Amino acid sequence: MSRSRIAFTRENVVEEPTINLTPLIDVVFVILIMFILIAPLLELDRVELADGPHAQINNSQSVQESSPITIHVRKDNTIWFNNQPVSLVQLTQELKQAKARLPKATPQVFHDRQAHFGTYQSIKNAAEEAGYSQIEIILKPA
Repeated sequence: MSRSRIAFTRENVVEEPTINLTPLIDVVFVILIMFILIAPLLELDRVELADGPHAQINNSQSVQESSPITIHVRKDNTIWFNNQPVSLVQLTQELKQAKARLPKATPQVFHDRQAHFGTYQSIKNAAEEAGYSQIEIILKPA
């Protein structure tokens, strides 16, 4: 039997170009570590609301009476719907019933400065779940 030799030369081999991802991965890890270190410092518990414009007492009374749906958030984060204390679950149910009775009314939220912003966010989510597309935030006149 005869053996034949096949010679491979460098010219016949085609090399695929390679991409070195090591520097990209290093940069991503550095940015990730920076976010992990900085994120706890950026957390906010409360948001200070700006003072409303200076108004006479008569004007603020007319604003309060302009909607039959009122939600008050006290500084201890208790929620009152039309002067009755409610939980978040009850608030969603009450808002759904109010939407059925008064489809054109817009809820007004009176949020105490010392209450948490998360409470406002929960109220906003409950209003959206009940079908409201907007709510009014009433600020206490300075």
